Amino acid sequence: MSRVGQTTAMVLALACASGGAFAQSESGKPVYRCPGTPVLYTDSLSAKEAKEKGCTTLEGAPITVIASPRRSAAPSAGAGTSPAATSPRPDARVDPNDQRMRDNDARRILELELRREEEALAALKKEYNNGEPERRGDERNYQKYLDRVAELKASLARKESDVAALKRELGKLQ
Repeated sequence: MSRVGQTTAMVLALACASGGAFAQSESGKPVYRCPGTPVLYTDSLSAKEAKEKGCTTLEGAPITVIASPRRSAAPSAGAGTSPAATSPRPDARVDPNDQRMRDNDARRILELELRREEEALAALKKEYNNGEPERRGDERNYQKYLDRVAELKASLARKESDVAALKRELGKLQ
């Protein structure tokens, strides 16, 4: 089926409008509903082809055509811009002072984040209390207490892995 046929093939029959009028596409051709999986709505068939395939003409139904998305053509080698204009050159170097400032900023940010995570880890360890946290007033049901202990243990494991990852990142920068 041609691209134009595919575009018009995706036609949806919505609500019936007028009694005996035939549904027509934008081109003025009748629209056929052809059986199969998926059901095909098209205006690219002739009356003879439609009859052979068992298609029926849509009558009195307003239609909506959904156009298939257009694919953009890949730019050719000589089209407008050179690859060097769109991406940084591999031989281009960053000024050493700029790079040093970036590295220092990254290190400072990681150290700050590591401090926060270590503080949160210490608070979790204190609350976890080696697997025996204090029971709260709303934990009269022992299962609630056990659920909270399990959540604390999982949170503790996550925080420990976060701290370890931050330490690894800091190690890469030094």
